Amino acid sequence: MNNSQPWQKYPLIRKPLEEVNQLIQATIRTPYSDLQDALLEMASNGGKYLRPSLLILSAQIASKKETVSKQIIQLASSIEILHMASLIHDDIIDDSDERRGKISIQARFGKDTAVYAGDLLFTHFFDLILNAISEQDYMIKNAHTMHHLLAGELGQMAERFNLSQDFNDYLTNVKGKTAALFRLAAEEGSHFGNGDEQTTQALASFGENLGIAFQIVDDILDYTGGKHLNKPTLEDLTTGVYSLPLLLALSKKELREQLVPLLEKKRQMSKNDIEQIQKILLNSSVIDETHALAEQYTNRALANLAQLPQTNATVLLKKMTRKLVNRTL
Repeated sequence: MNNSQPWQKYPLIRKPLEEVNQLIQATIRTPYSDLQDALLEMASNGGKYLRPSLLILSAQIASKKETVSKQIIQLASSIEILHMASLIHDDIIDDSDERRGKISIQARFGKDTAVYAGDLLFTHFFDLILNAISEQDYMIKNAHTMHHLLAGELGQMAERFNLSQDFNDYLTNVKGKTAALFRLAAEEGSHFGNGDEQTTQALASFGENLGIAFQIVDDILDYTGGKHLNKPTLEDLTTGVYSLPLLLALSKKELREQLVPLLEKKRQMSKNDIEQIQKILLNSSVIDETHALAEQYTNRALANLAQLPQTNATVLLKKMTRKLVNRTL
């Protein structure tokens, strides 16, 4: 296990997440050496396990118990494996050389191996949920979540280099590509932790609001975080994916006039062009405005938690929510 795993500092979820880590390592075994090396390297590369943590804490809140069942461990593992698969395919699409501050699977092992690695993880995801779930409703929810993930990615792809997108377009795509998995983790954890309908719906809404806030902060970090947070600065901008700070800037006439001539160069933008775009945004109010939107969705998430029993798991989930949104900039 990677000693840099941030969840090791939280006793309430440390043991369950160690079990998740072990199950993932066991699940992704394959006789194909390239795939095996690629997947094991990714599994040990310092993932934050946010989605498994959310599922486990939601189960603890719903059950009012700090122990979790084998079923919850399986579901938490399935969520992380689905997330890993989506990251691998994202890196292929974006031709990204880095993932979690290290060389990506597609850069190190080639695109063929990366495609197969992602596909193999999707099959492991289905294997785990088939073993863990007998209820048709939640099998359908998992299938619908995969649909939402794909719809979000396709929506983002359709908007590449589109200078006319607005916040509603952005929000639709984020609800799919990021928030859907957060929502599923919280909802599934509550349901299979024997939570009542009110608790499960509150946690589902919490997951969605947290997922939106998380993505908005990620967008801010693309402009302000740089290598400090293992995020190559403005990596999305060069592929035509316009994140929220840029969309807010494009909605302002004086900033739009400065930005459009640079953005119209598309993939021909130079490093100097990209640095100029970054400077325009950092010298404006849009980063603060984007922060305000992140806070808005964070407050919605915290309001969802306020409806729940105030257990140790609830307290930790509040703490983690604030920590995620207040990541170092």
